Amino acid sequence: MRAEAPIARPESKQHQPKRKFAFPHIYVILLIFVAGMSLASYIIPAGKYERVEGPMGRMMINPEVFTFIESTPIGLMDFLKAIPQGMVSASSVVFFTFMIGGAFMVLKDTGIIHFGVDRLTKRFSTNKVLIIPVLLVTFSVITAFIGTPELALVYVPILIPLMIKLGYDKMMAAGVALIATTGGFLSALTNPGTVGLSHQIAELPVYSGAGYRFLLLMAIILSGVVFLLLYAKKLEKNPQLVKQSLKETASKHFFEEKSYEITTRQKIAGLVVIIMFFGMIYGVLTYQWDFVTLAGYFLAVGIVVGIVAGLSGNQISESFNKGFRDVLLGAMIIGVARGVAVVMEESQIIDTIIYGLSHVVSSLPSSITVLGMLATQGLFNFFVPSGSGQALITMPIMIPLADIVGTTRQTAILAFQIGDGLSNIIFPTSGYFMATIAAAGISYAKWAKFIYPLLIVWFLIGCVFLLIAHAISWGPF
Repeated sequence: MRAEAPIARPESKQHQPKRKFAFPHIYVILLIFVAGMSLASYIIPAGKYERVEGPMGRMMINPEVFTFIESTPIGLMDFLKAIPQGMVSASSVVFFTFMIGGAFMVLKDTGIIHFGVDRLTKRFSTNKVLIIPVLLVTFSVITAFIGTPELALVYVPILIPLMIKLGYDKMMAAGVALIATTGGFLSALTNPGTVGLSHQIAELPVYSGAGYRFLLLMAIILSGVVFLLLYAKKLEKNPQLVKQSLKETASKHFFEEKSYEITTRQKIAGLVVIIMFFGMIYGVLTYQWDFVTLAGYFLAVGIVVGIVAGLSGNQISESFNKGFRDVLLGAMIIGVARGVAVVMEESQIIDTIIYGLSHVVSSLPSSITVLGMLATQGLFNFFVPSGSGQALITMPIMIPLADIVGTTRQTAILAFQIGDGLSNIIFPTSGYFMATIAAAGISYAKWAKFIYPLLIVWFLIGCVFLLIAHAISWGPF
């Protein structure tokens, strides 16, 4: 009798390897948001506030005139065009990102960055944790005055090799850059695009109330320093985290283990970099330079410093090309993220959303209305991730609302500042933030897991300051 061949059976489920959840690529996440907002255009009715001329000739809404209009939902072709139109709409920020990448690759190829990193490493080698509060205070104060959190993109290329050499990782580098700039932005003292513009809309003395905001800035910086010091201690206890970051960083050529001889020309070039950096701060603070102007300025930085350091025209050109390649992902993310706003503008549902949110806030008890304003501003930042853009849309509504519920206009503006600033480093529609973590080689999932404890602390600090401001009728009005 012939033996029967054994029947092959599928491997039991318990022996099959379990698939690990893979967090979607940021392009996938943003595409889902664009698609979701396109579908929402079929549900949310279209509406429009009347626009009037505001400070500096910029158009802002008239909160007293809102009308529902004929819906214009997003069709298939509109959906397909949303991302390319987002790239066009965000072109100034995209090119600003490219120019930063190019300019800093020129600085890297001159040896200036490597030299500076070596000097700082030696200076803080005996007590390396001091670098954290020093950098955090410096960067946050700069942003508190000039209001450019996008400077995080400038800092990251320098901070990564510095933090690696000090025994930290690239998450620490991104953390210092983003926490410092965001902390300075949400508690800004003289930010022209948020505080200055809002004060003009509210008819308050421009930059009034800076003393109270300075107290907020101190609380925010202190909590940020403590958070990063605790993370530094975690890295000391888990050296494998640093080794993994070192491996990934070396593979991306953030720095090379070789020494540079600093010549007189390179020292002069380093001095030029410092002068031009302070020139940029002066230009932003005095002339409110936009992203196009800043992009041109960084192009000039790369060219001037390269020539002074002795690089040829071909070498400077190739350095810019390498820099463009390094920031390509970040630049693309900025444009793709803007696609969400494009869909909302095309379907004319932005005004309807703010109209609905303002009614929710107005229904709250007066004692906690400021917290409703905070939540509203943070949520709205997902749709309009622009400080000045959000001020022009929401402040004309929140200011009269503050008058009605009995809180001061100054407090309403502070709620806007905190809500806008907090969400800048967690919402994937924030282009500069996504570009920064992309430049550092950090996934969105890892960043969110890293930063959420600090965001909770900052939110609680913001709530406390807002409730105190409401209780004391912080003003002048």
